[in-house]
Amino acid sequence: MPEHIILLHGLWMRGFALGMLHRRLIAEGFRVHRFDYMSVAATQEHILKRLHARMNECGPAPVHLVGHSLGGLLALRACAGEAALPPGRIACLGSPLRGSITARRFAGLGRGGEVLLGHNRELLEHGFERWDGPRELGVIAGRMPLGLGSMLVQVDGEHDGTVAVAETRLPGLADHCVVETSHTGLLFSPEVARLVAGFLRTGRFAAAGGD
Repeated sequence: MPEHIILLHGLWMRGFALGMLHRRLIAEGFRVHRFDYMSVAATQEHILKRLHARMNECGPAPVHLVGHSLGGLLALRACAGEAALPPGRIACLGSPLRGSITARRFAGLGRGGEVLLGHNRELLEHGFERWDGPRELGVIAGRMPLGLGSMLVQVDGEHDGTVAVAETRLPGLADHCVVETSHTGLLFSPEVARLVAGFLRTGRFAAAGGD
């Protein structure tokens, strides 16, 4: 029975942005679904309710979640303590699991900045302290510093133009790797697609560009 993957896009994106990753993961033998949601306008409760329903529709075969940026944060929130969901793993691409300095600076701009972050502002700003959920969690971070975030905000250390590598490291991870790509580039990299497929099968990343 084929295993399922549900892809979750990031802030200010829609599902069509996941098209290349979608096709590559289908080629790896998975049944792949894109979960489209309003990243700013929709409440977190509404998003998670729809995501839970979608996961249960795909079960009982394993249902993995692959989230880019905010999508990864929502994947963790959806699966924390949810024993009634089908089994599976979570892979996050450039997700600021420890909270995002870029998001905090946007929020500091005043009402306009807060509106841009929408109902997931707190999750983006602060993230999680650790991962104790029932699913194995792996993270792929980028370190090519090209992106809107770094043009507006100083991001310290290695980063992908929006999210610092340090912001992607969370206690409780099953595995973590770093690749030579930007925040948006994570969605288009054939290496990232290969790494995701390997992690979803085994719970570990194969050799990447370095960590």
